[in-house]
Amino acid sequence: MNAHAGAAAGSPAPRGILRGRPEQWLFKGIYGLVLASALVAALDVPGEKANPGQDALWVLLTALVSAVAHGYAHVIARRASGDGAARPGRVRAVLDEWPLVAAALPTVVLVLAASAGWWAEETAVDTALGLNTVSLFCLGVTAARAAGLGRLASCRAGALDMLLGLAIIAADALID
Repeated sequence: MNAHAGAAAGSPAPRGILRGRPEQWLFKGIYGLVLASALVAALDVPGEKANPGQDALWVLLTALVSAVAHGYAHVIARRASGDGAARPGRVRAVLDEWPLVAAALPTVVLVLAASAGWWAEETAVDTALGLNTVSLFCLGVTAARAAGLGRLASCRAGALDMLLGLAIIAADALID
């Protein structure tokens, strides 16, 4: 019996944030983490005067606008398909994108801490990039486990997700 059959046949529903549709959290969470990482890396320009408050605002606004755009794109796509199936309204489709924004919030908080003078913006950016990379791994593993994959397959999924964060870190190092 494979892992998927066992999970579907008799295991209880996933608990916590992944209840119901773990693939949605995986997609939206990864998107939010990658978006926040890429944006915070791009906003931290060496040699320029640091403005962490403005950078945190840009990360938050970009996450919010991306969530709205993604939710509304789903509404337009469903309308264009004309499949006649029951579907949530526009507001509900946009609100369903909250995991994207939630995934970007730790980055916003870390950069705001630099704005408060708790540490330098460069330290906040490095910490956010590291935390987001670890979060990508954890989200990938958790979502894969909730989908019924075994431990090894879940760790592989997490490692692949983590590569996205490592790619952003490498690009940030090369571009600086």
